[in-house]
Amino acid sequence: MKKDDVDLFKEEMRGVVKARPHNRVVHTPPPPKPIPTQRLEDERAVLTELSRLAFDLEDIEFDDDGVFLRPGLPRDILRKLRRTHWVIQDHLDLHGLTGDEAIAATAEFLAECKRRGLRCVRIVHGKGLGSRGREPVLKRRVRRALMRRSEVLAYVEPRPVHGGSGAVVVLLEA
Repeated sequence: MKKDDVDLFKEEMRGVVKARPHNRVVHTPPPPKPIPTQRLEDERAVLTELSRLAFDLEDIEFDDDGVFLRPGLPRDILRKLRRTHWVIQDHLDLHGLTGDEAIAATAEFLAECKRRGLRCVRIVHGKGLGSRGREPVLKRRVRRALMRRSEVLAYVEPRPVHGGSGAVVVLLEA
């Protein structure tokens, strides 16, 4: 500022009184909760490793992989599950994923469902019509993976309105 500008400013500000402070409380928002990035990375790494170790068993064949019931449970559970006796609380769509990605996503989804206390979920794996050779790769791999999960009590192929042969409804332990 030039000398003239300073004088002009002082001239204009003569007689101006400082505003009184307001009598309101100013709340500062609480800081955001920290994101446990290391724990999340560790969990993701463990799930990836477990999915590779436990679910890459391509040589095993199953006669009827449309239903699964943990030994010792009543067969009535399968009927109730197919008729959606339990409300489907969440779902996972695996369309567009590779086999390994689908298994990792399934493991992560089931772990999250267990944390949230969900009992009945649907996993949509597709019918395999877009796969090479029109073979349902994800269908077999996901269902084999579910059989090996301790929290999975049962699963059934749902009615067509809930995905039919392109999905599976899973009952998880409480």
